[in-house]
Amino acid sequence: MKVAIVGASGAVGQELLKMLEERNFPVDELLLFGSQRSAGNKYTFRNKEIEVKLLAHNDDFKGVDIVLASAGAGTSKEFEKTITKHGALMIDNSSAFRMDSDVPLVVPEVNPQDALNAPRNVIANPNCTTIQMVVALNAIEGISHIKRVHVSSYQSASGAGAAAMQELETQYREIVEGKKPTVNKFAYQLAFNVIPQIDVFTDNGYTKEEMKMFNETRKIMHSDIEVSAMCVRVPVMRAHSESIWVETEKPISVEEAKEAFKKAEGVVLLDNPDKKEYPMPLMLAGHDPVYVGRVRKDLTNPNGLTFWSVSDQIRKGAALNAVQIAEYIIKNR
Repeated sequence: MKVAIVGASGAVGQELLKMLEERNFPVDELLLFGSQRSAGNKYTFRNKEIEVKLLAHNDDFKGVDIVLASAGAGTSKEFEKTITKHGALMIDNSSAFRMDSDVPLVVPEVNPQDALNAPRNVIANPNCTTIQMVVALNAIEGISHIKRVHVSSYQSASGAGAAAMQELETQYREIVEGKKPTVNKFAYQLAFNVIPQIDVFTDNGYTKEEMKMFNETRKIMHSDIEVSAMCVRVPVMRAHSESIWVETEKPISVEEAKEAFKKAEGVVLLDNPDKKEYPMPLMLAGHDPVYVGRVRKDLTNPNGLTFWSVSDQIRKGAALNAVQIAEYIIKNR
């Protein structure tokens, strides 16, 4: 098995390296690719040092079986044909192909079989906020069809990459030292603040990030589900949180919902209000599952449920999901 990582020096690329090692992925040879800036960097994988090669339009992907790409939508669009022309399967973490009709959009806990039909040899990894939400929603969908969802996300700095994490840390240090905080990665200072904008605004007043949650959820779940999202950047280093309200066709009790979450693949129920036990990013960064808590009936709708969710968006929201797709392909081809 010959595997390549494109965007190896980025936050997700580094997590992909860890995932392949942690999960004992069947790699016989690993290639790393990056931009001009990261080419030449060296990383250790299974006690072997591997140098990052410059991503270029050549035959470097000949003989490669699976390519895990996380280098941005522009790079993915430019290099799709170069990566796949010799038969490599490209699992892409960017937004480049997610809504293309001939590219499956896959979350293995929800729609793994879609990965087996990839006519362009491209499979798209969904947006991190969507992945986290649909893993939890799938548990409820198994009891009663979900008609609509309202979700507010509380997204950590790491969702904007390694440089954003560094900027948040720098801002706190500068503020404590009485200096003016550095603001490059975000529109405003994130330290001691929240920013109710992630990605650019569209004509309907929603951001692209919020529209991703609407469109991607319907494609992944093969459903007419309606999603209204408010995505907010918060001064948390790593792991996203979501407050989720669902309306189902039939009423679902809290007990039924909790039992479904307990049984759901990829979900951990952490819900004990009496002991102040509920998911929080501080405790759950670096963990694989989607954590769910604060499950309760909605007070305004007999068919409504609301719950809280936390998941590490670099792992399940990106690298882990991509590796799980690759594992499923290997097992079922």
